Amino acid sequence: MQWLTNTAIEAERAGTHWILLFVLVNTILTRHSKVRRIVVGPLALFGLHLLLLPVLGALKLRGEDPIGYTGVRLACLMLGALASVMALGSLTFTQLTPRLRIEVPRILQDVIIGAASAIALLAMASRAGIHLTGLIATSAVLTAVIGLSLQETLGNIVSGLALQMDDSIHLGDWVVVGGVEGKVTQIRWRYTKVETRDWETVIFPNSMLIKGQVTVLGRREGEPKQWRRWVRFNVDFRFPPPKVVEVVTEALHAAPIPRVAETPRPDCLVMEFAESYTRYAVRYWLTDIAVDDPTDSEVRMRVFYALRRAGLPLSIPAHALFVTEETQQRQGDKAQEERDRRTRVLGRIDLFERLTEEERAELAQSLRYAPFSVGEALTQQGAEAHWLYIIETGRVAVRIRDDSGLEKEVAQLGAGEFFGERSLLTGDRRSATIVALTPVECWRLDKSAFEQLLERRPELADEVAELLARRHTELARVAENLSAEAAAKRLAESRVDLLVKVRRFFSLESR
Repeated sequence: MQWLTNTAIEAERAGTHWILLFVLVNTILTRHSKVRRIVVGPLALFGLHLLLLPVLGALKLRGEDPIGYTGVRLACLMLGALASVMALGSLTFTQLTPRLRIEVPRILQDVIIGAASAIALLAMASRAGIHLTGLIATSAVLTAVIGLSLQETLGNIVSGLALQMDDSIHLGDWVVVGGVEGKVTQIRWRYTKVETRDWETVIFPNSMLIKGQVTVLGRREGEPKQWRRWVRFNVDFRFPPPKVVEVVTEALHAAPIPRVAETPRPDCLVMEFAESYTRYAVRYWLTDIAVDDPTDSEVRMRVFYALRRAGLPLSIPAHALFVTEETQQRQGDKAQEERDRRTRVLGRIDLFERLTEEERAELAQSLRYAPFSVGEALTQQGAEAHWLYIIETGRVAVRIRDDSGLEKEVAQLGAGEFFGERSLLTGDRRSATIVALTPVECWRLDKSAFEQLLERRPELADEVAELLARRHTELARVAENLSAEAAAKRLAESRVDLLVKVRRFFSLESR
């Protein structure tokens, strides 16, 4: 019983109940933390503190000043003090400062906790009756020797503290140091860890970052994190630069590109005139610095398809030599193959089924090839564009934006389907936005081509208006579940309305 009493007295003198309170509160509040040391550390120290208490109780049974009692008591007090300091430090930096919206760098946290621990250990030593004044005085020479031998390490430690204090480099920043580009993942006492895109980890001594030049990518004071990128391409010099710039810029602005900032908007610039080509560059701002090459690839595809649609070829070397014998027979075969392809595409559209073979062939020759890359907008809702698209390969999404600005997908179209016939024939603005879900090859029919047919045969307007009315009435009948009578009434009204619009749009009212 005396042993238990002595143990209880020692626990009371050591403030074990307060230490237990700090450690328990820290364990409960930080148990889900990813940093295990802030939970396990105080618990382990407190456990050692508890183990020494029964030893003190047993030693006390031997007399007033048993051998070893002072040393064990000092160890017990120090372990308890360290457990308290670590628990209080953990609570301060994981619970209190985040609630106050104060961000304390990791190194500064370690410095504060380390300094508090040193003060607590000195206090416990003094409480145990050990005076350290003489020890400190006699260790001055040893301290100087250790300081000189650890000069480089101490320099890195001080540099690491400076990096955290001056807020120049943050975790997650993309930096360039000594030709190495990567993401800062750790800033420790001695070094900073940078992970590159090649799955390499480079360790930089902190003193190197303090003394040398460090480029932080995508950071500008008061601006969002985004990094300017350049995508260069060359176009044959025979094509005017304003046209190239217009075509590419329009494609870049037509639909959002993933990870490309909306402000500043991407643009196209003329960079250089060479012997046989003009060099251009797309300038855009990357919002996710980790994904640079894939985003460059998206931009290049957008440029490629825009140039193909406009008939603007990328340049070839000036010394390129074509040795294929281009005979008249070969030219004729290629031309016939192209005519057959266009005729097959146009033949899929029931809207022109009443055209003669000659008229259909003439219209087919007016088709313009229009490829699109994934994510590009073929048309925009509300735009004024007087042409029809026929999908040869690929798939697109039909999206409609409501009055609140919310856009939703209402349908998908694939090979053999077409859209934009109402805009072609009546001049109405686009009723939906069409976006490519896959690489798409289309053929485009402009108003001017169809207008030439109407000039020779005005009565064709009546036939087209009737077919267009039937097409839209059938869609309305299915969507609105119209009865046969209501559908017939809608068809008659739609036929008259569309005929008026077609005649007005093509200036046929006086004919």
